[in-house]
Amino acid sequence: MRWILFIAALPIIAWRCAGAGATEPPRPNIVLIMADDMGFSDIGCYGSEIRTPNLDTLSQQGIRFTRFYNNAWCSPTRASLMTGLYPHQVGMAGLAWPKTGPQGPFQGYLNNRCVTLAEVLKEAGYHTAMAGKWHLGEHRPYWPVDRGFDTYFGLISGASNYFDITNDKSPKAIRTMAQDSQRYQPPREGFYMTDAITDYACKVIGQQREAAEPFFLYVAYTAPHWPLHALPEDIARYAGKYNTGWDSLRLRRYRKLQELGIISASTQLSPRDSAVSAWADLPASQRNEMAQKMAVYAAQVDRMDQGIGRILRQLAASGNTENTIVIFLSDNGGCAEGGPQGFDNRENGFPPGGDSSYMSYGQSWANASNTPFRYFKKDLLEGGISTPLIVRWPAAITPERNGQVLEQVGHVTDIMPTLCAATGARYPAQYKGRQILPTEGQSLLPAIQQGKALPHQPIYWSLGNHKAVMADGYKLASSGTGKPWQLYNLEKDRTELDNRAASLPQQATTMQQLWEKWAERTGANMQKQ
Repeated sequence: MRWILFIAALPIIAWRCAGAGATEPPRPNIVLIMADDMGFSDIGCYGSEIRTPNLDTLSQQGIRFTRFYNNAWCSPTRASLMTGLYPHQVGMAGLAWPKTGPQGPFQGYLNNRCVTLAEVLKEAGYHTAMAGKWHLGEHRPYWPVDRGFDTYFGLISGASNYFDITNDKSPKAIRTMAQDSQRYQPPREGFYMTDAITDYACKVIGQQREAAEPFFLYVAYTAPHWPLHALPEDIARYAGKYNTGWDSLRLRRYRKLQELGIISASTQLSPRDSAVSAWADLPASQRNEMAQKMAVYAAQVDRMDQGIGRILRQLAASGNTENTIVIFLSDNGGCAEGGPQGFDNRENGFPPGGDSSYMSYGQSWANASNTPFRYFKKDLLEGGISTPLIVRWPAAITPERNGQVLEQVGHVTDIMPTLCAATGARYPAQYKGRQILPTEGQSLLPAIQQGKALPHQPIYWSLGNHKAVMADGYKLASSGTGKPWQLYNLEKDRTELDNRAASLPQQATTMQQLWEKWAERTGANMQKQ
């Protein structure tokens, strides 16, 4: 295959000046920002009507990827992002839970066969800090400070009530926040999770202003993951904005995605999801409530963008803009949990958005969040695994390329080798006396620096009973045990409307064999006991 020849010929790229006596440029700082449960088209520079001026500006000062992929679910994506390995390899094939499982692919915390970005960069002389959602180990010694972060503030657990983590209406939910190595109980008054994460991130940048060493800051927002919780002033900005419903919204976003060059003019809009009603068929009372839900969701994205603006301004005030790599992405597609109308666990009489409201926006709006694709979080079609990816690095991306849309394939496992190449950090074969698995990802530094899309090695997925492989412009996917494989030509059919498995049986067979060999090697063929 083409990717094998490419990898064999790819030169080693080091972020150093060549030549005798040449001086090394300063190593870049890194700010890695992740959204939670945010769909492909939920920010302005990827087609949205939601107000995201800071992310839009970031994209105009850097580059946008059109074909970047996550692992379709929270913990598995974060595991690959942090380690450069596939989730089964590091013990995170499922979610991190308060009760961890036996050692193996589903143990629920990072194992000792991997290193994190924080561990690798700390060894290279970086100050390492994290603000936000961890979800890679609920108990010590599996917290961020146990895996290479010098400082930490945020939510150890999965998503929670934004105003009061003790007021959680999920069954048997236990939510833990921490500051460094100690549990942290936020105040019951005046607390909002998104702002608290932003506050700590800005504090870290301010403290590093005069530091001699570079810094790595990982900012993992819980927004816009349910529950639908937002501040009143943000909700008010979207009052009435979604009264026309999801059908017209999908069409508007689709057209804007084409105008922006994120999708081609030939890309078709996928049909409305089969479980979703036409907006016009809903009774007026239901349309009103659903419009309110989407207004809260939009407000959550809006507040996250405001926080990112504060982080970027703190960077500028610290004089660190030029040589800081800023990366933004999402952990999976829009979330369909709760069915077409979403779930509703609020107390009687409370409108969506307040601290006593506990709701999701549901499958209908998630279908719009993932425009133009099919399906959702936990699915391996494009709607579940496609994410925006914005990269800004003024020291390496020339001004004439600012705003570039790059049709480069990439995956969350690529972040580790890309940042190692950009910083000169060494990914180890051994760490603290234990053997470390070689990274599965591929450095995207040449594409970032040169602005040209390069071939990518095959990418693999296994999530529950779902499985998929992408290679040479095709994706082979199955939605469960006993379900047939489906084959799509993503170069011509990004929205996966034309299953070519029957007409291209040899292609399907070859890719199935690729997946099976990978699954055997990585443990992805093992099922949770």
